[in-house]
Amino acid sequence: MASRIVGYRGVEYPVAYEMLNPSQNPTILWLHGWGSHKELMRQAFGGLLPGWRQIYVDMPGFGKSPNDRPLTTDDYAGILTEFLRSLQIVPDVIAGHSFGGKVATLLDPPCLVLLSSAGIVVPKPFNVRAKIALFKLFKPLGGGRLRSLFVSDDAKGMNPGMYETFKQVVDEDFTDRFAAYGGRALLFWGKEDTATPLWTGERIAGLIGDARLEPMEGDHYFFLRPENAVTVAEAIADGCADGGMRG
Repeated sequence: MASRIVGYRGVEYPVAYEMLNPSQNPTILWLHGWGSHKELMRQAFGGLLPGWRQIYVDMPGFGKSPNDRPLTTDDYAGILTEFLRSLQIVPDVIAGHSFGGKVATLLDPPCLVLLSSAGIVVPKPFNVRAKIALFKLFKPLGGGRLRSLFVSDDAKGMNPGMYETFKQVVDEDFTDRFAAYGGRALLFWGKEDTATPLWTGERIAGLIGDARLEPMEGDHYFFLRPENAVTVAEAIADGCADGGMRG
């Protein structure tokens, strides 16, 4: 594992990463989802695409990249832009899972790979809406002490900066961002995904001009099934080859 200090808007962010097949070309950047880390992505895809240079990154606040400042999704894209500039690498493909899919979209690669991406607002179940309403009702009585009782699993254990980040990014509507993407997109989705349901993938595919959606057996982490990871890798090798990418 390596780490680089990345300067962004006057702040230095340590970014841990790992590069496989460094002498190969083309290049793919893998971005994990919220609460995850680069090792999960490498577990799925590290043994595949041997002819590609692969970069696995811990985004700030996750894995081995510490962060205690509030960030937006645009900030994550800006930090990763500086990270790639420091490596003097322009990826041919950027693949993102869940939250990482939103960041990948903002990075505007020639070929975009979305794995059960976030970005389409999913209506909250009644029990979640009720919990939010109760928290707002009791917040004046001591919201800080009550937070641990009401906070979602995705936000537990976070420092204050990352909790503020979570609140900013969790319900973002990326409809316009997906529609603005002009390259080729390959979308893969778990048929049993409840975090980002399959219908959200269908919505994103309809927003991007050149997009292909492939539903797969499994849930939000469908790509951890070896057979699914192989299918994704083969589709990237075929669909994101030089002839199939813009510019």
